[in-house]
Amino acid sequence: MYDQPRYDTFEPSVFFPDGLSARPLVPGTVARGWSRTDEHFYYGQEDGQLATTFPFPVDEAVLERGRDQFTVFCSPCHGGIGDGQGMIVQRGMPKPPSLHEQRLREIPVAHFFDVITRGYGAMYSYAHRIKPQDRWAVVAYIKALQLSQNAPIDSLDEADRQRVEQSQEAAQ
Repeated sequence: MYDQPRYDTFEPSVFFPDGLSARPLVPGTVARGWSRTDEHFYYGQEDGQLATTFPFPVDEAVLERGRDQFTVFCSPCHGGIGDGQGMIVQRGMPKPPSLHEQRLREIPVAHFFDVITRGYGAMYSYAHRIKPQDRWAVVAYIKALQLSQNAPIDSLDEADRQRVEQSQEAAQ
């Protein structure tokens, strides 16, 4: 029982002509579930450039999932509304950029996907913590946060504009 008829990792073998016990993969083999052929979805690129669109329709369920993931992974640093005032800043760590800066509001949506995937500056990669579908959901939520904090009042319909103006007057 102690000496089983098997090979340990990298143990030499006299059975195969090359002397190796581990067999090489057949050329072109891709592990099940790891084929990354959709460049837009998995890499955030279209024709080698950062994508400016989402790879799937964004609906309420996607935004909800994005909010959940943002709360777990992003808000400790970026804050609940993305202003860079998360708990780590209150504990003395460097402040991350506000997601509401003009340059970040104008950048292609895939920039955020790329930063989540590969990290940037002091932010490390979340590629192994957040699945691609959820990364895109976080990006959708970030865009919703940006719009919520920076929407021009003239983009609202008349009824909503009056409601906002009334609430601003009441606050003064």
